[in-house]
This record gives sequence, structure tokens and C-alpha cells, in this order.
Amino acid sequence: MDKKLPKNWERVGFTEIFGINGGTQPPKSQFIHEPKEGYIRLLQIRDFGKKPVPTYIPNTGKLRTCEKDDILIARYGASIGRIVTGEEGAYNVALAKVNIPEVMNKNFVKWLLKSHIFQNKIVSFQRTAQSGFNKDDLSGIKVPLPPLAEQQRIVAKLDELFGHLDTLKTRLNNIPQILKNFRQAVLTQAVTGKLTEEWRVGKELEEWEETNLEHLVLFAGNGLSKRSGEGEDLTVLRLADFKNGIRVFGNERKIQLTEKEQIKYTLNNNDLLIIRVNGSVDLAGLFILYNNEGNKEAFCDHFIRLTVDSERIIPLYLTYISNNGDGRLYLKNSLSTSAGQNTINQKSVKGLSINLPSVEEQTEIVKRVEHLFAKADAIEAQYQILKTKIDSLPQAILAKAFKGDLVEQLDTDGSAEVLLEEIQKLKEASLRGAKQSVKNMSKNNTKEVLGRVAEGTTKYSKR
Repeated sequence: MDKKLPKNWERVGFTEIFGINGGTQPPKSQFIHEPKEGYIRLLQIRDFGKKPVPTYIPNTGKLRTCEKDDILIARYGASIGRIVTGEEGAYNVALAKVNIPEVMNKNFVKWLLKSHIFQNKIVSFQRTAQSGFNKDDLSGIKVPLPPLAEQQRIVAKLDELFGHLDTLKTRLNNIPQILKNFRQAVLTQAVTGKLTEEWRVGKELEEWEETNLEHLVLFAGNGLSKRSGEGEDLTVLRLADFKNGIRVFGNERKIQLTEKEQIKYTLNNNDLLIIRVNGSVDLAGLFILYNNEGNKEAFCDHFIRLTVDSERIIPLYLTYISNNGDGRLYLKNSLSTSAGQNTINQKSVKGLSINLPSVEEQTEIVKRVEHLFAKADAIEAQYQILKTKIDSLPQAILAKAFKGDLVEQLDTDGSAEVLLEEIQKLKEASLRGAKQSVKNMSKNNTKEVLGRVAEGTTKYSKR
């Protein structure tokens, strides 16, 4: 007996207590996608996800089938080791059914198979995308076996804890949307003047001016279209060099540019890059504020570069207008679509309506937005830390459960050793029954053959 387990537990080989049956794979020519008499549902891994695709096949009576409370294991590919249950029908070769002794709690087995005790081993069997574990692999996996009474208490406790955990996850998953709504509300107040409404009281400020972006642009131009050439190596930025509007490093592409090309395409801090063309409507037309303290960089023809009059408009303030609310709606509606690509041109960009406060008020707006966004960022960072901890909780809970630390050990539970003996008796009885069935089939076949021989001999003698 393993000293790390409670005294009335046993550690046993997987195949000592469980059987495993792989599925069957009929030809696709037999597949239909509507229920039909004489057909049965064919279960595939995808049928246990959010978007099942029901498939039905002829029920030949020779298929491997499962009930709703049976437990299946994904056998190979990216899903190897995934534990699924809750459907009935025939199951295909990508799944294997676990045969569980009737003297064990099925839900206990389900939690056990989802734990690292089983999962770490099963994932290590992944050899190729189409070759996973087999029965020999499973024979080497050792699993803890508590008495049945304790199995039932463990399941009850796990159900309770995971119920609380699901509630907590649901609440936690609302936080990103809450933060997104908060940032959007801040930006809406920023560009409508509500964010600085009290700040303006008592100050002699210019009235907000209604204008178009074209009156604020000093320079506009599309990016570099060539992919090779002669001259000095220079990083030419693509959309892949930005993530959520922030410059990222490590995957740059360099192109040789002539001196004339460098003058035309080299970026300056506070330039604005507008995504000129993209397959996504949500990305095309977005404004990115460029700032980089490193080496000089150019930009490719997937962007439009704008340089604005910073004495009239702060570039960061312009991104608040262009990437949100009515500004973003205008830019989306200005896109043209061809061959799956969404494109915006300089004329449309310059037609963006601007409600322009004084630079002094813009400065205050930017300061307040950045302050509120910093608070949101801090909350988001705490959310990510908490989410990481909560994501690790299920396996921590399961680890305690299968070490015997989750529920109290009771002397009245009995012994896993006795339970193991019962399991072995059931397996032996099942094996004897299977052999007898084969024997009976063999006898019946023999009688049938002898009968046919006798019938044939009689017919022959009559001739």
C-alpha cells in the first residue's frame, strides 16, 4: 500500500479495474444528417462541443454504443484525453468508452479521469495527430482507489465546490466586458465635453469648433508598396507589428530603401497610422498613434500616414474621436469592399467630423482619460492574476480529493482492498460469461453445420 494514500485506500493499475472499448468508423457514404428509422446517432468529438453536427448511420447491431451516463475519452489529436459524457448513440474511433464496475461511483471516475493523475499520463501518449493511446498504454497508469462510501462523499464535495467555482467564474468573466463598457463611456464623455464639464466652469475658453479632419492635416500619404529593392535596410511596419494599437517587437520585416524613399516613408513620433486595407471590418480604418524611441522605421502600403497640426489638435485626442462612437461609425461606413478586403481612402479619412475644443481643454481631457484608463488597467491586471489563480483551482481541488485530503476518513467506510476483490470477481464472472457465450455460439454453429451435412447426405442418397 502506498504510504501517501489513506490506510484504507489502494493504488492500482487502470486496467485492473477499468475496461476500455474503442469505437467504430463506418464509411462516410453511409452518413446522413437527419434522424431516420433504422439509423443511430454517430457520436464524434465535435458533438460534445458548443456546435455539434449530428450525424446518423445505419444501426447494424454491431456498432459500439454508449448511454448518456457513460464516460468517453478522446483518443488522439488535439483533443486527446478530453473526457466527455451526456450523449447516447454509437461512437466513432476517435473515442473510447470506459467500462466502469457497477460497484464504483461513475461520477467519481469522471472526476478522476479529469485530474492530472490521469491527464498528464494520457497526454504524454500523443504521438502524432492521428495516433493516441491504446490499452497497453493505459495498463501503466496507476490510479487511487478509495472505498465506495468515500467515493460518494468525495463526489458530493466536488459537486459542491465546483458549483461555487462555476458561479465565481461566471461573475469573473463579466469583468472584461464591464471594463470595456467603462472605457467606452469615458471616451464618449471625453469627446462630448462631459468629462471636463465641471473643469470648464470659471475658465475663459474658446467654444468647441465643428470642423473636418482635412483642415487639421499637414501631411497624408500611403505607405511603401515594394517588397524588395536597393539601399539601406530599414524596418517597414505591417499590421503584425502592432497589437491593440501598441507597437510590438520581434517579428519585423526589413526592406532596402533608397535615400529618397527613406525621406518619404520614415515615421516620426506622433504620426498617425490608419489601417488602409484589411479583411476585418473591425480593423480597417482604425487609427494608431505611432511613438518609438528606437531606430527609424517606415510603413507599408497597408497604412495611411497622417501628420496633424499639433497646435490645433493633440494626436492622442484624435484617436479618441476616430476609434469610437460616431467617428468610428463614419469610418466603417466609408469602407469599400472588394475580394474580401475592406479599404478606406485618404479622402474619406479627411472627411471625418471633429468636435474640436481648445488645446488646453484637449490636454485636460487626455490627462483625465489616461488617468481613468490607468485605473481600469490596474483592475484588469488584478483580474488576470485572479483568473490565473482560479483557473488553477480545479486541479488543486482534484489533487486534494485523490490524495484523501478533501473529506474526512471514516472507519465505517470499509476497505478499498475488499472493493478491489469485488471488482476482480465481477471481471472474472464477466469473462466466464463471455467465454460461455462464445462456447454456446460455437455449439450452435456446429449443430447447424452437422444438420446441413446430414441434410445434404440424405439428398445425395435419394438420388
